[in-house]
Amino acid sequence: MTLIGQVQLGKQGITENFILTLSNHFKKNNIVKVSVLKGAGHERDKIKGYAEKILEGLGSKFSTKIIGFTIIVKKWRRDQR
Repeated sequence: MTLIGQVQLGKQGITENFILTLSNHFKKNNIVKVSVLKGAGHERDKIKGYAEKILEGLGSKFSTKIIGFTIIVKKWRRDQR
């Protein structure tokens, strides 16, 4: 059974603390859903930018998928790039 964590992205955007919180979620979960709130911006380009910043902060063992206003981050055993 796969455990799925949930995190909300607010108006401050991607910060070092947010990346640290996200990496802590991956100690127990393989997948984390990041819900982008209205304060962070609901433009498609901004959400794509957030997904890229998350990948830069976490490393090459992660991948992202965007569905609506949610970024799904998955941890793999090997590098994905």
